[in-house]
Amino acid sequence: MSDKKELVLKETHSRLNQLLATKMEAMPKDFNQTRFLQNCMTVLQDTKGIENCHPVSIARTLLKGAFLGLDFFQRECYAIPYGGELQFQTDYKGETKMAKKYSIRDIKDIYAKVVRKGDEFKEEIVAGQQVVDFKPLPFNDAEIIGAFAVVLYQDGGMEYETMSTKQIEGIRDNFSKMKNGLMWTKTPEEAYKKTVLRRLTKKIEKDFASIDQAKAYEESSDMQFKQDEQKQDAKDPFADAVDVEFTEETEGQVRLDGEVDGAK
Repeated sequence: MSDKKELVLKETHSRLNQLLATKMEAMPKDFNQTRFLQNCMTVLQDTKGIENCHPVSIARTLLKGAFLGLDFFQRECYAIPYGGELQFQTDYKGETKMAKKYSIRDIKDIYAKVVRKGDEFKEEIVAGQQVVDFKPLPFNDAEIIGAFAVVLYQDGGMEYETMSTKQIEGIRDNFSKMKNGLMWTKTPEEAYKKTVLRRLTKKIEKDFASIDQAKAYEESSDMQFKQDEQKQDAKDPFADAVDVEFTEETEGQVRLDGEVDGAK
């Protein structure tokens, strides 16, 4: 490890530890500061180019993961240098974890699937109830024609979202912060599932313990939608910190009932 990298990591550890201590009231009830800090530093040691990032900026981005109860080491979220800036991004695992953790209605299961040519997919209303029927071909690696996501609630209710490949690619081209990033270019299936899952989770009414958590959730998406005037005027809870993320070598009570902000 170079001397420069060692100094950056040492300063980052100190900055992050301070931020976590001052923001502890905004953390999830089950947050473990020591474990989170250790996991973050383990990931940063293997992050290429981290020595070129400012320690305060690094600490701020890691703080977003802490607010949401996500673990960088478990790849529930990432801090990714892109276009000269650091982008905070959740993984598919992180999206499902957040939905279950913050949903007002208890969730039994939530998942997303891609639909390929040859698969059988049907959505219909039966006796007034929504029904989704999916029968994929075994080991089907044909072209992806769309994706869907489903949430099943403990009370027996369900919601779902469907998107065609054209719709997903439109979201990628028009709204993605990193449309040529690793997720889209190397693992498009995961990108498709995450996109439709994120749209579904925006419908789920969520209950956050603090404005810091709510803000971090809004900033965790790969998509950058136009913000309305009220959100533009809102005070950024991260203003007293800074911004950060690291690279993957291989994305009071506050309620959000969720619609994709500004997406028409």
